[in-house]
Amino acid sequence: MTDTRSKPRHRRRKTALVVGAPLALTAAGVLAYSPVFGDDAENAASAATAAAPAWATATADGFASVNALGQNGTYGGRDGQIVTVKTPADLEKYATAAEPYVIVVAATINMDPVGKEIKVQSNKTIVGSGTSGHIVGGGFFLGSGVHNVIIRNLTIRDAYQGVWNDKEHDFDGIQMDGAHHVWIDHNDLRHMADGLIDVRKDSTYVTVSWNKMSQDNKAFGIGWTDNVVTDITIHHNWIRETEQRNPSTDNAAHAHLYNNFLEDVAGTDITSSYGNYSRGATKMVLENSYFQGINNPVIKDSTATVVQKGNTFVGTSGRNESGGTAFDPKSYYAYTLDATANVPSLLKSGAGPRSSIGTTASTLAAAATTLTVAKDGSGQYTTVQAAVNAVPANNASRVVIQVKPGTYRELVKVPSNKPHVTIQGTGGSRKDTVIVYNNASGTPKPDGSGTYGTGGSATVAVEADDFQARNLTISNDFDEAAHTDIAQQAVALRTSADKVFLDGVIVSGDQDTLLVDTAAKDKLGRVYLTNSYVIGNVDFIFGRATAVIDKSVITLKKRYNGTSAGYVTAPSTAADRKGFLIANSTVNGDVSAASFYLGRPWHAGGDTTLDPQTTVRNTSLSAAIKSAPWTDMSGFSWKDDRFAEYRNTGAGSGAASGDRPQLTDAQAANQEVADWLGDWTPTAS
Repeated sequence: MTDTRSKPRHRRRKTALVVGAPLALTAAGVLAYSPVFGDDAENAASAATAAAPAWATATADGFASVNALGQNGTYGGRDGQIVTVKTPADLEKYATAAEPYVIVVAATINMDPVGKEIKVQSNKTIVGSGTSGHIVGGGFFLGSGVHNVIIRNLTIRDAYQGVWNDKEHDFDGIQMDGAHHVWIDHNDLRHMADGLIDVRKDSTYVTVSWNKMSQDNKAFGIGWTDNVVTDITIHHNWIRETEQRNPSTDNAAHAHLYNNFLEDVAGTDITSSYGNYSRGATKMVLENSYFQGINNPVIKDSTATVVQKGNTFVGTSGRNESGGTAFDPKSYYAYTLDATANVPSLLKSGAGPRSSIGTTASTLAAAATTLTVAKDGSGQYTTVQAAVNAVPANNASRVVIQVKPGTYRELVKVPSNKPHVTIQGTGGSRKDTVIVYNNASGTPKPDGSGTYGTGGSATVAVEADDFQARNLTISNDFDEAAHTDIAQQAVALRTSADKVFLDGVIVSGDQDTLLVDTAAKDKLGRVYLTNSYVIGNVDFIFGRATAVIDKSVITLKKRYNGTSAGYVTAPSTAADRKGFLIANSTVNGDVSAASFYLGRPWHAGGDTTLDPQTTVRNTSLSAAIKSAPWTDMSGFSWKDDRFAEYRNTGAGSGAASGDRPQLTDAQAANQEVADWLGDWTPTAS
């Protein structure tokens, strides 16, 4: 832009919805497993001491990520050696060892006798190599006190003894009796003599995600105790052709079920008797799940709770119940809901074991759910852009780029064909991880093709939908005093996408710090910034996006020559869109009193069809704000556009007047955060 002026037992994990707190968990999504250990090993079991690949160091989401009972999340055997096993003896040797191990199952392992359940000890990751890891005729048992166990990417099958409702053989796929912090992820469980998964006897802090459960009488049982202890997350599971316990949840303190697909296929020998069952004193939250052909899809006891949100029922019959009050899962951990309509196709393609994706480090990292960046070489990449480049084009699920503390002097661009990317600092403060560069609008391009222009000057440019950034600083440190001869607009962050979520960040610059734009004039682009700081002086929040700044601090900054004068916002809103909403925030800074405007209308390119909008409400305004806080721009009067306040406080606030329009209560009721965001609920992931 041109400056024309010249629970007590829980120790709850901090989520990204808390200012400055890094989200130290892996987002749900398609996982990357690479069978680089084992197939080339000369022995049945081989140890590896090299740095573990991403799938070996992944950590759980959901309740398994919560810090409690002396255990900080669930990370399995990542601190131990990686070993590859192909025989029952080697699998049992490492699974029952006292030391931590990542155990890669690279063959079909037949249990002897049939029904044997290996007694897994704490601090283990058991993961299948591609789709070759099969456990046949038995499974795993996690006893009292066993904790920090991950079971992933395996096929566990065929302990069936020929009797459908088998009362004689308690042969489970995975059984827990008093275990805690367990993550069961991306497995295929089927055709067992009893339950596919049993979470029993006060087992807790369990997450079950992205599994296929099928061809069984009892899919998934939880409880079998009078104690109301179990905390469990069940998400993105495809439960198909199972008669009962889908799951049955008895006396669970907190049961969070979301984005599951329950399917009973018509005309087969297996008919569901019920779907999700909330029993005893269970408190259940059931969200965005898809039920197809299920009899009695949701049942609750009179003493239990089920809170349903956004579920879909197709061809179901019988009981479909809800009632009572439950809990807010977001108070324990962050998660992202997929649209219910997408659940069947998403799980048909994404649930169960993942096949090989190659053996090189680059392909391994490219498809991983979590990529790491570290300047010192301790991550997969040393630059943020290199990690972005490794994200597969048109990726269907979230990729989290975790950036270790340091200053990364580079330009970062997230192109439009790489949606669902999170860039997240891992330090204790958002100041620990800094992405910075110093291009300005007038800076010549290295190839001699002209200057960057305002939009092209951005340190970080986001063109992909569903982008998130948290716990870091994005800055443009262009030196205005040293370059007074060129156009000085210098953008720190430019967004031109929809559903951009900025949480716990600092966006810092001088003129034109934060450009919130859209992909095109007729495209919707929503941005939600919360728990953050935006720093600048001239038009430093500008663009045509529908943007909310909520629960944040807008810091006013002096010009490079020490003067105090500036404009907070310069919206360029289309006539049929909402512009900028600043709510529940603070505007302050070390500048002179009455020296800053709240905003002015930017009719980009002289476009008379635009209708710029800024609303500032329920916000503390320092004495730096002028008593007439809006002003004209480039021949366009602010009074012809949409500028207003509502219930602001502080020395810079003022009563309604012709120079200071205020919303009525009725008008304000239609200018809430939810009105700006529409059908989008920003959720950290």
